[in-house]
Amino acid sequence: MAKIVAIANQKGGVGKTTTAVNLAASMGAAERKVLLVDIDPQANASSGFGVRVVEGEKTIYEVILGGVGAKEAIRKVELVDIIPAHPRLIGAEIELVSQLAREYKLKEALAEVAADYDYVFIDSPPSLGLLTLNTLTAADSILIPIQCEYYALEGLSQLLSTIRMVQKHLNPDLRIEGVLLTMFDKRLNLSNQVAQEVISYFGEKVYETAIPRNVRLSESPSFGRPVLLYDVQSVGAKSYLKLAKEVIERQNSHAESRERPGTLIETHEKTGEGRWRER
Repeated sequence: MAKIVAIANQKGGVGKTTTAVNLAASMGAAERKVLLVDIDPQANASSGFGVRVVEGEKTIYEVILGGVGAKEAIRKVELVDIIPAHPRLIGAEIELVSQLAREYKLKEALAEVAADYDYVFIDSPPSLGLLTLNTLTAADSILIPIQCEYYALEGLSQLLSTIRMVQKHLNPDLRIEGVLLTMFDKRLNLSNQVAQEVISYFGEKVYETAIPRNVRLSESPSFGRPVLLYDVQSVGAKSYLKLAKEVIERQNSHAESRERPGTLIETHEKTGEGRWRER
């Protein structure tokens, strides 16, 4: 049965889609069976693998709103399978409002294919609407990318509050998979300061691997390829391969120790934000 990981942060420009595309590709290169689900109306994760949806092709929109089975929407690309998105998904937030069990549409759809994969990664929208709620309800865990810039932790309290709400009402087993530092430049004091702040807040949940700023990583989407297939020798490609290894090792370690899910039970003294701690 697949481990379903939501890649989410409602703040834009943090490397969320870049991580979804390149972590999925790196896991595929590590011989894991991977499904990438693009549930962002911008469809950047889809174009990141060179997928262009034409008229009549099934997407995640038809899966969650049109009664189409997930298997019908899967596209096979290099290294992974993908359920693409389309800009028409932008209307899904409104259409879902009147649906019964509206928060469970994605969870029900993925149940059909979860047994066929080792990992399912979901690229969620940069918002906290019904599409993101569907993502968190369907997921076993959430991976949070945080950019190493001045406003790094801005808005995190809202995301953590949403996670608590999902845990309480929709998905009690949801936990934080990890926190990923992106756009990291070790030469800059600001990057190092932000990294220390994030580590002091999330502790061992922060991945040892940090994703640096890298020209090849920025260029690869315009060619419709993950950086691993664009320039495998680039720093960006090596970083995501290292991250994939760390994700796999963490899962193996958790399986061996049968670690219980974490829960948000503490409050940050300065901000009032929930602090993540293992039970």
